[in-house]
Amino acid sequence: MDGLTVSTADSFLKTGRTSSELRSDKLQNEAETKESGKSFSDTLKDAVQEVNTLQKKSDHLIQQLATGKNNNIPEVMIASEKADIAFKLMVQVRNKLIEAYQEIMKMQV
Repeated sequence: MDGLTVSTADSFLKTGRTSSELRSDKLQNEAETKESGKSFSDTLKDAVQEVNTLQKKSDHLIQQLATGKNNNIPEVMIASEKADIAFKLMVQVRNKLIEAYQEIMKMQV
């Protein structure tokens, strides 16, 4: 044991493990998370697909509302706003990526 204090004794009583064992488990979990983490391009691709899905859902609900198949106006408006906000966020992310690329290209090597 690292040392018996009130907090370590309390955690030992609750979990049945010492603080050093808990720390080593935490480090091991962090290492596993790093290994199984997605790359930046995968994360960006997933975000674009999510925005596309929201846009398609919004378009479908608007079509249903226009044809009279759906009378739930709040649902249509919420889906439309979600798609709009997601698209605006994606545009801002794109703008920041372009700015970062331009800054990197200005650097002298």
